[in-house]
Amino acid sequence: MPEPPRYRHCPPIVSDVCPRHDTGRAQHVHVIDVDHPFVHHKLTLLRDKNTASPQFRQLVEELVTLLAYEATRDIAVEAVDIETPVSRMTGVGLSKPRPLVVPILRAGLGMLEGMTRLMPNAEVGFVGMVRDESTLEPFTYAERLPKDLSGRHCFVLDPMLATGGSLGGTVNFLVDRGATHITGICLLAAPEGIEKMRELTAGLQVPFTLVVAAIDDHLNQNGYIIPGLGDAGDRLYGLAE
Repeated sequence: MPEPPRYRHCPPIVSDVCPRHDTGRAQHVHVIDVDHPFVHHKLTLLRDKNTASPQFRQLVEELVTLLAYEATRDIAVEAVDIETPVSRMTGVGLSKPRPLVVPILRAGLGMLEGMTRLMPNAEVGFVGMVRDESTLEPFTYAERLPKDLSGRHCFVLDPMLATGGSLGGTVNFLVDRGATHITGICLLAAPEGIEKMRELTAGLQVPFTLVVAAIDDHLNQNGYIIPGLGDAGDRLYGLAE
């Protein structure tokens, strides 16, 4: 019986990219490459080209909930006084303002349910970005976000960090509106995408954390992650033609 594959693991909140892809320069992206048997199992099913859309959507939801547990490890909390059936005590509650979850349309929408399952009281905003397949650069076609994000911890949902354009553009969008802490949650990331995020966030004075289920090998000439899982939006919702 073959041994299971060995997965790379970056300890939570480390100030560089995954060791295999370290560039030797100062890094500005904190990467959490989540190492858990359930994450690896569900991701393997997602990658399988024979996994149909209904199962794919369910797996994405389950996988994002697992990633969200790690992504919210440094979320702001405050002391809360409560009364149990037998005594008073001081517990913990989420600080205000509430966290903001921002799926990047359209594929990020498939991650929303898994995230809000863990944080049902979070507010939700939307950014619509699409990649120009000739230049591989993103452009925004829609957004629904608060005008002022001061004090907000924003969680950006984007299944694939390939070239980094969509996630990078959204991060800059949120910083311009005053976000004070940003966490990106992706199912897969390419080393090129992580490097792009390092470049884009180098001049920002806002902490940025990237949480991924796996860091894949490279991008092909069309900007797709290899081995990847294909086009996440098409596999979630079908072809948009």
